[in-house]
Amino acid sequence: MKGVMRFGKKGKLSPRYIGPYKIIRRVGQVAYELELPQELSTVHPVFHVSMLRKYIGDLSRITHTDDVHVTEDLNYEEVPIAILDRQVKKLRNKEVASVKVLWRNQQVEEVTSEAEEAMKSKYPHLFQSEEKGQSAELRQ
Repeated sequence: MKGVMRFGKKGKLSPRYIGPYKIIRRVGQVAYELELPQELSTVHPVFHVSMLRKYIGDLSRITHTDDVHVTEDLNYEEVPIAILDRQVKKLRNKEVASVKVLWRNQQVEEVTSEAEEAMKSKYPHLFQSEEKGQSAELRQ
């Protein structure tokens, strides 16, 4: 399904695992049945061992389902919180402006670099405080 985000952003920044969940029983040689919460009742509870990881108590690496607002079709929209930095890269014939975006449910270390024009068109409210600051500087 093209363009569908499962439990977060597409690609390498999406959360790899959600949980932790209790293992109920072993099913066959390489599968386990998990005790999933009610909001994941549409997900089949049996997983291959390659899809599971041992629980390690690093809370910064765990995405809890309470923090992720999952819709009925098991998707959710990632929302940007703030623009942290702006930079302009010079190419041969043009300049490309990009911004570093902090997303909801992500740490500062996991910011992404996005095209400034695309972010301005989709999320103009993130740039309003920046524009007010620039206009105040011009008046002085």
